[in-house]
Amino acid sequence: MNVQHLKNRAKIEAFLRQSPELHIYSLGDLDDFFWPYTTWYGWEDGGELTEVAMIYMSRTLPTLVGISQKPAAMQKLLGEIIPRLPDLFYAHLSPGIEHVFSRTHVLESHGLHYKMALREPASVGDADCSGAVQLTVRDSADLVRLYQESYPGNWFDLRALETGQYFGMRQDGRLVSVAGVHVYSERYAVAALGNIVTHPAYRHRGYARQVTACLCRSVLQKVEHVGLNVKANNEAAVACYTGLGFEIVAPYTEFTMTKRV
Repeated sequence: MNVQHLKNRAKIEAFLRQSPELHIYSLGDLDDFFWPYTTWYGWEDGGELTEVAMIYMSRTLPTLVGISQKPAAMQKLLGEIIPRLPDLFYAHLSPGIEHVFSRTHVLESHGLHYKMALREPASVGDADCSGAVQLTVRDSADLVRLYQESYPGNWFDLRALETGQYFGMRQDGRLVSVAGVHVYSERYAVAALGNIVTHPAYRHRGYARQVTACLCRSVLQKVEHVGLNVKANNEAAVACYTGLGFEIVAPYTEFTMTKRV
């Protein structure tokens, strides 16, 4: 069989490094901070690793990552590992790859998304960051409150605050805007930004731009590749990130997958 359960991080990294901007999240998941929660599968052809998929076992739904520039190869790999997947999971898939699950799962689409990468860091350097401050674990209660009020249903792991890569703005005595990381690894030189939100009552004031720019400046001191995921129809967010020097790397779609009975 060509499918392998991968446990060699160096081998996985070598494959992902072929397209590092496309695989910023997966590269970060190789870090000791995330690695214990991951399971990796690869497709080998003649002893050469030609495709990689990963399952992240989060506290909520397991997440399958099947991002590829070769959809046919990824479909072949995922088709082989379907029996090993949970009955219910979330998925990030390059367009078209989802069809491999059409007979075995009920697919609930969460829409088209973009992977973006920071390619013009000078734009971050030009941005105003005067109002942004670094957040710590002491700010966790305020942060959770902001997410509950302004970003319900988002995925946030309090451990991420330990990275020191969360920045926020306070107004009227409350935390009203924040930008942080989903994945951060100095070892693998990558940062995947996430959990970026501004309270509805304080939007359209440029706060998200400030906290995101400040975050980018901080992570760029330690990593080489900075990226993020964003909904394609979130025009305001896409415009904000583009203005800070991010560019679209690839589209992908998010799904909830439920095994058919």
